[in-house]
Amino acid sequence: MQPVWVAATLVFALLVLTACGGRPDSGALVINTEPAPDAKISDIMIVTTRERDSRPDTYFGGERSSAVSYAEASISVPPSHEPGQIEWPESLPGNPEKDFVARSAGYIADKAAFKRQINERLAALPPNKREIFVFIHGYNTRFPEGLYRFAQIVHDAKFEGVPVFFTWASRGTLKDYVYDLNSAAIARSALEETLVELTNTRATNITILAHSMGNWLLMETAVQAKPENRRRIATKIDDIVLAAPDIDIDLFKAQLRKLGKPPKPYTVIVSKDDRALRLSRTIAGGKERVGAYSDDQDLAELGAIVIDVTELESLDGAHHSKFAQLAQLRPEMRKTLSNSVVSSSADQNRGANLGNDLGSFVGNAAGTAVALPIRVITAPFTYGGGS
Repeated sequence: MQPVWVAATLVFALLVLTACGGRPDSGALVINTEPAPDAKISDIMIVTTRERDSRPDTYFGGERSSAVSYAEASISVPPSHEPGQIEWPESLPGNPEKDFVARSAGYIADKAAFKRQINERLAALPPNKREIFVFIHGYNTRFPEGLYRFAQIVHDAKFEGVPVFFTWASRGTLKDYVYDLNSAAIARSALEETLVELTNTRATNITILAHSMGNWLLMETAVQAKPENRRRIATKIDDIVLAAPDIDIDLFKAQLRKLGKPPKPYTVIVSKDDRALRLSRTIAGGKERVGAYSDDQDLAELGAIVIDVTELESLDGAHHSKFAQLAQLRPEMRKTLSNSVVSSSADQNRGANLGNDLGSFVGNAAGTAVALPIRVITAPFTYGGGS
């Protein structure tokens, strides 16, 4: 691509990705105590490599810290909430009847206190609900944006365990792609340590959801992890979901070769119209990104369950957050994907592409006659042990 066309592509992408207007920054977590009886609360535990921010109601900024910090926050989801959306306040502190608002927030002293609080919360749950859900955000994500997105996902998925938000030092600006990538690299050891610590809690299983550049962080953490840590973490992992991965496809294949056969298939959510990944591809020398990869079947052959949401209408202009629209379908989708894997593994001669159109399933699960154009592609899978 000639330089003039590269520049034009970047300008177009910047216009598209900033079309949504203002974004939350300092003071976004001002506490709102107004009553809203029908609002639902997501109580989120936080681990971060971000530097603490001394500005009121901000907690963490986009600069890096040499130490890991811990915190917690309770985010209220309004009764008028639409699945997949974040209803941002037009002005702070917001209206809990119609906006996402912070109900409480605070730092946690250290790792020991963080782990103790998680164990206390897990112990208070029924044995079959003692799950941990880890979310790792992507590039160009400010702290409150990632936190509120996770609150939306936890709410829409009706998750009843303990949500843990791992947030690394993204500056939350489009121009800082390289800074963010380096911040993700710096966070690898902290993520490895966090996952090991979570494995050593009372949790019966752990689900990991990574988005965008957060997938690069997750995969590189897995590659660099000590073999004994990798095995220990694998004993508790229930699901790994890679949403819109901002990873060079060649690097992804190299990572998988290093890691070996996973104990169970992981899920990759792709959308070929993802404009954010189009920008990333341009920055990265034209190499396809996993989250917008043109060959679903190739990904399936690598051991993935591929959920292709290309035809799903996006709620954001960048088409980069479609994964959040699937959260409400989590319980039913887990059953369907599990059945797909069992069918695929049991019948090696059926062909790799199950080509499932989940439209009718989604319609029934959501209680609506509207079918969503989602496809699931799997390949025959033999359960392995990983490395």
